[in-house]
Amino acid sequence: MTVRPVRLFGDPVLRQRAAEVVDFDRSLQTLVKDLHETLYEEDGYGLAATQLGVLQRVFVWHDKNTEAHIVNPVLEFPDDEEQDGPEGCLSVPGLYFDTKRRLNTVAKGFDMHGQAVQIVGTDKLARCFQHETDHLDGVMFIDRLDPEARKEAMKAIRHAEWWGQPAPAVKFSPHASHH
Repeated sequence: MTVRPVRLFGDPVLRQRAAEVVDFDRSLQTLVKDLHETLYEEDGYGLAATQLGVLQRVFVWHDKNTEAHIVNPVLEFPDDEEQDGPEGCLSVPGLYFDTKRRLNTVAKGFDMHGQAVQIVGTDKLARCFQHETDHLDGVMFIDRLDPEARKEAMKAIRHAEWWGQPAPAVKFSPHASHH
């Protein structure tokens, strides 16, 4: 297991759509372990592979005493209930902005061994599923803000001490992608 650097806002890899995972092999298992290790090190709640510069549809989360992951997630929304509250991101460290999300989410996908999984999330976990799936689609949470809030967020980002740091090299998936 390796703690990897988290890509920061402005890194072009964060705006790319991750490829579907087609090989459930040892490299995928290593990626999941590295994601967990990095998430613990960063003291975060969720982390997508794209945030490590790996363009694969995988994310992990730590909820209370649970650590879990999902590969090739697809989200469903059982109702129209919404939540609004502060949201942060390890790729936008130290900054939080009120972001509207759905309150209830069902994430369907696979575990790292290729077994089908379905996880129901509400409140913070539902927010996490939406946030991390957005990362896999190249969407950042500030994109979800209304124009005035986005303007304020961009101002805060430009004044953050981490802004403008050079990005590490992008790692592309060694797995073939099917389009």
